[in-house]
Amino acid sequence: MKPQLLVRTALGLCTAALIAGCNQASTVPTAQSERPEYVMSVPVTPQDTPQTLGARYGGRVVELNAEAGFAVVGLDAGAAKTRNLRAQALGDEPVAEPNIDQFQAGGIALMGGARSMWAGGARSMWAGGARSMWAGGARSMWAGGTYALVPENTAPFKQILLEKAHALAPGLGAGVKVAVIDTGIDLAHPAFIDSLAPATEWKDYVGNDALPQEQGVLGVGGHGHGTAVAGIVLQVAPLATILPIRVLDSDGAGDTDHVASAIYYAVEKGARVINLSLGSVTKSDVIEQAVKYATEKKNVLVVSSAGNDNAKTITFPAQHASDGADGERSLSVGSVNALDLKSSFSNYQKDRLELMAPGENIFTAGPDGLLVSWSGTSMAAPIVAGGLALALGQTLAVPLKDVTKKMAETGQDLYNNGRNSAYKDLLGKGRLDLEKFLTNAVKY
Repeated sequence: MKPQLLVRTALGLCTAALIAGCNQASTVPTAQSERPEYVMSVPVTPQDTPQTLGARYGGRVVELNAEAGFAVVGLDAGAAKTRNLRAQALGDEPVAEPNIDQFQAGGIALMGGARSMWAGGARSMWAGGARSMWAGGARSMWAGGTYALVPENTAPFKQILLEKAHALAPGLGAGVKVAVIDTGIDLAHPAFIDSLAPATEWKDYVGNDALPQEQGVLGVGGHGHGTAVAGIVLQVAPLATILPIRVLDSDGAGDTDHVASAIYYAVEKGARVINLSLGSVTKSDVIEQAVKYATEKKNVLVVSSAGNDNAKTITFPAQHASDGADGERSLSVGSVNALDLKSSFSNYQKDRLELMAPGENIFTAGPDGLLVSWSGTSMAAPIVAGGLALALGQTLAVPLKDVTKKMAETGQDLYNNGRNSAYKDLLGKGRLDLEKFLTNAVKY
């Protein structure tokens, strides 16, 4: 799901990044020069150490989480082949899976409606507010039915009834930490003033440091994706807190072990919502274990984008979002246009895709203080993540395990009047309706 970049007026952020962590043994981020070719998830006991596990499995531990009960071990190609042959023979051994560049950000930046890679268009500077401007409440954000901070988003935000949602959830997501596991963000962008987690919590798995700053050239690869994603979350839930974690490089590609570590790290740092505007066409047990730990053991809500290939199968980890207890706290999200028609790029799948949200021409923050416009399921996902943050900032009327289910069940019908007839039952339970969701999920 290689991200395509199109630009409209300088755009901004999309996917977010998270960091991995553990309780009894700390994670050592893998430097780019030491990236393992393969990874596998292995069970651990309280007595295990990185040294004993490395010797047992013939590799190097990149993530050890005793509380979760397993570790991620990196292997070279030779060791992976040996392990997989053993696994086939015994039937109950861990299986190694490819690691490098298995995950891709999914976003399309638009400029003048053409795939012009940022060429020729005017770059407009961010004119929306930071948290200091949003602190006045919903009245300061909406004027005469227009979303005052980023007027270009008035139509998609009306589509999901965001103005009414802000009135129903006056806390605006305050106190809710949303982890954005992505390409990093523009840490100096005015959209993020007073809205980021403490700098001591930031993490960059690509650069192997604590500065998840977006790197790259505007219009090339995935640069700006994470900034865009984070900016969308904050437009929906203006008083939420963003935890930036960088796992994708400037091309929008990332390694499995980094994504898994970021999920663990986000949980450790108190994230209540994790946004994964990224995906892989390959099933990953390593990522599945990480998501299950976050959702089933730590009650964190996880939102994943469905992918942008117009394929009949959604990407991983969105593919797992409807599975068992894990599915109680997860959502897979696809994209619709302004007419509630499936976006031409959005993946779809019966019984796997759960919810749709606007994902075309969404204006948000961009690197270097810009306002930019992106399209993709990567944009739909943070709208949903922001909606969950609004609910978590209030007193819930339903058990936490039912919040994502309630959001999906209250979606607007996408099939009436013959709409989306070619995709009947393939687009989840509907399009996000924040007013109906909050009315049913929050106490008043």
